[in-house]
Amino acid sequence: MGYFPTKYFNFDLRYLIKYNQYEGVRTGIGGVTNNDFSEKFRMNSYVVYGFRDNRFKYSIGGGMRLSEDTNTWLNLAYTDDLQETGSTKYITDDRVFQFFEPRLLNIDLFHKHITTSLTLEHQISDHLLSKLDFAVSDIDPTYDYAYVLDGKSYSTFNLTTGILGFQWSPFSKFKETILGTQEIKSGFPKFSFQYTKSLHDVLNGDFNFTKLDFRTIYELGNENSHFAQMILVSGIAIGDTPLTHLYHAYPNNIRKAQVLQRFSVAGLNSFETMYFNEFFSDKSFTFQLKYFIKPFHVTDRFRPQLVLITRYALGDMDHQERHQGITFDTLNYGYTESGFEINKLFYGFGLSFTYRYGAYYLPNFSDNIAFKFTFNVTL
Repeated sequence: MGYFPTKYFNFDLRYLIKYNQYEGVRTGIGGVTNNDFSEKFRMNSYVVYGFRDNRFKYSIGGGMRLSEDTNTWLNLAYTDDLQETGSTKYITDDRVFQFFEPRLLNIDLFHKHITTSLTLEHQISDHLLSKLDFAVSDIDPTYDYAYVLDGKSYSTFNLTTGILGFQWSPFSKFKETILGTQEIKSGFPKFSFQYTKSLHDVLNGDFNFTKLDFRTIYELGNENSHFAQMILVSGIAIGDTPLTHLYHAYPNNIRKAQVLQRFSVAGLNSFETMYFNEFFSDKSFTFQLKYFIKPFHVTDRFRPQLVLITRYALGDMDHQERHQGITFDTLNYGYTESGFEINKLFYGFGLSFTYRYGAYYLPNFSDNIAFKFTFNVTL
């Protein structure tokens, strides 16, 4: 899925071309060796170039299979790349290839990281995947930022982290492929849990903090008829946590004066009326409900679909004064938006309209509106 296979190496199509506000066009190549190369060892790497920041990013790594029965691998990787500040990556996420990642176009707040990681992945059962990751990272925000702790200001810092992650898909169906155990039919609900520990004074780690993250996805109904999708995500960071590793609730609205100036592409599960870098939290809860109406049968090839959407976010932060150089609010009073999408108007294209209301309603009416197009294609 998302690979172009050759005799010994499967090229990863994710790296061909992307775009964001910091790198501009990002293009490159990457991939992983396959079973014809070896069933016990694998090598994976990528190299990309950003035309706006004029910088190469890359990763090189490899793995050794410890057990075929439990698909247990020990992996080592060295990565020099960017990561979006405030985003949470679940290390057990299934690999889903998207030809186009909508929200990526608008992101501008990244931090550089040089990370060496050692990962143990173990398939406890077909339905339960576990991963244990130990990493050492040098973090350098690309924006004006400093974290102030005990009278010392950190504009760059080192992190030594251990991450334990589980993904449980009790109702999905799986089969063995050349890429390992792959999900062939999604069943719901699905659950992801992740525990992160940052260690102070271990391999030069600067901060001591703990993160707990949980996510569940539930779908009810038939995709060919009416169905509902619910996503609940929660997280808490305890201790001395820099902004890079906090929560931003996945905003997707650019700061322009007029509604049409903000016309861009809607994300798949993002808050469309929430402006980038508007909110950060160390305690975060988000809930999203999408209700998909049965597609309208206009013609055999033209079947647009109406999707009703409501989203809610709640957050808080201790010691906001420690984060210097960037201004933001928290989500103490609850953030709400609702709207709709009309998808499948033209191939993968559609339209989205969302309205912001409640505690964080803005004085100017038009600032609470997000009108965008959608483009959803998954291979």
